[in-house]
Amino acid sequence: MTAPPDIPPQMFANLEEAIRSLRDSGLRLSTARRLVLEALFAAEGPVSAAYLSRTLSLDESSVYRNLELLEQRGVVRHLHLGHSPGLYVLAGEREVEYLYCERCTKVRAVSPDQLDPIRKQIEEKFGYMPRFTHFAIVGTCQDCMAAAPPPAGPSRRTRAPSASGPPASRPKRARTGRSKREFLHSHGDYVHSHSGRARHTH
Repeated sequence: MTAPPDIPPQMFANLEEAIRSLRDSGLRLSTARRLVLEALFAAEGPVSAAYLSRTLSLDESSVYRNLELLEQRGVVRHLHLGHSPGLYVLAGEREVEYLYCERCTKVRAVSPDQLDPIRKQIEEKFGYMPRFTHFAIVGTCQDCMAAAPPPAGPSRRTRAPSASGPPASRPKRARTGRSKREFLHSHGDYVHSHSGRARHTH
């Protein structure tokens, strides 16, 4: 596992600006390197070297070498979602931290200041200042918690199933009423966006 380099991010408005800046810095832009850079600009979210290798028909070791070089230049950074391989994404003006649902693999990107209260509590209680840019916070999202089956065992409030179906089917109806918000979804080696009402299949 490689450690994220402590290098200031290099941000570019578009692909052409990135290519020009890298060339001006003395970096030779081979065909493979340019393809990797193009794919990162086109990606909707973080992607792995294996995914880039498949989609670009490039040798995986070559993709890794180019990603590591771009990371050393501050153009990209890498992170891990749960047990996923290293995922690469273009560097941004501000770091982004991630929440990852281990059940449905939904991903939420948040700004670090949104997690500062949690960070402060950990620092005060344990003496550690946590970062969630390299490793995401892994847990269970609200939808999956709502869809979880009720605890086993008898309950005084348990009622006979109604004609509308057993309780386990109700969370599905609750999900369809959500607004058209955008969220990210992980397929293990790449992350892409969905609208809240889009039907998703693997």
